[in-house]
Amino acid sequence: MAGGSGERFWPLSRKNRPKQLLALTSDKMMIEEAIDRIAPLIPPEHIYIFTSEILQNPIREALPNLPPENVVAEPFKRNTAPCLAFAAVFLEEKYQVPASEISMAVLTADHYISTSSQFIQTVDKALQYAESNADLVTIGIPPVRPETGYGYIETNTSNSEANSIWPAVSFREKPNRETALHFLNSGNFLWNSGMFFWRIDTFLKSIHENLPSVGDKLEGLKNAIHNKTKTVADGAIPEAKPIFEQFPDISIDYGIMEKAGNVAVIRAGFLWDDVGSWDSLDRMQPLDDNGNVLNGKNVLIDTRNSTIINTSGKQVIALIGVDDIVVVATDDAILVCPKDKAQNVRQAVAALRSLGHDNHL
Repeated sequence: MAGGSGERFWPLSRKNRPKQLLALTSDKMMIEEAIDRIAPLIPPEHIYIFTSEILQNPIREALPNLPPENVVAEPFKRNTAPCLAFAAVFLEEKYQVPASEISMAVLTADHYISTSSQFIQTVDKALQYAESNADLVTIGIPPVRPETGYGYIETNTSNSEANSIWPAVSFREKPNRETALHFLNSGNFLWNSGMFFWRIDTFLKSIHENLPSVGDKLEGLKNAIHNKTKTVADGAIPEAKPIFEQFPDISIDYGIMEKAGNVAVIRAGFLWDDVGSWDSLDRMQPLDDNGNVLNGKNVLIDTRNSTIINTSGKQVIALIGVDDIVVVATDDAILVCPKDKAQNVRQAVAALRSLGHDNHL
């Protein structure tokens, strides 16, 4: 899934180049990293990107080794449940085999994952389990801090063995700090990674049972895309638009996972982080001696624990005597905020949009 707008990484992230097309955690774009991670297990011809119409061609240009017909545009932005329902129907139509014979790994284009070999081991076991069981499988990440920005998955065990698989007891929304500390200390709560694995027949059955506002329309959607999944599409498939437009805007967690009784969670054998905002980079980028993340032409004096990103070719950033700050400069925009306010950057984006400054978005 690569349709997000990445507004919390403005001004580097723009509507035609959101965070999945940025090199935030290495010298590669995040979507390139995602493809490289899974390539040892799944060849390019079986890797699909579901994205927005505006990002379809930029992603094709960024991933020249991926078949262009495998970059599919959603007709409308409708959150992750309709996106994945569309993906499942698309793949069933594309491969023309029973849905019980197609297993599907749902991965993300904008997460940090430490070790590719351990990631592959976890994904491989998750897929094998999903192929042998009528369960919806998700990856749970062992928490390393009392994180209040992530959802959690409760299991009925504190077993810490990597790649162990257990029934999911419940999904918990983003907690306050006290609750997050309890989750961390209990040992039987894992971070919700947003990665999923299932046979397509298992998933389609669950959509019909738990989200009929989508499930009842899937046969019509499949008919609408019949014979249109093997050619390069410029934009979304027109026949799918009237159906997709009727889908609710709902996430896969709310729409399916929290309701389903057949959810299993596999404990990740790798380190993971959600690259969600500028303040997350100090967990995955090298730091200078004062704990700063630096990129570009900068001069720092008595400055600590800050993130300074300068992609402008015309100016230098000089900071004196500041701590815990984010400064990001491009050729046409500058962001300055305390690091603990980095989650609020999208408010600046909304304000710019309301003022008609779309040329800066």
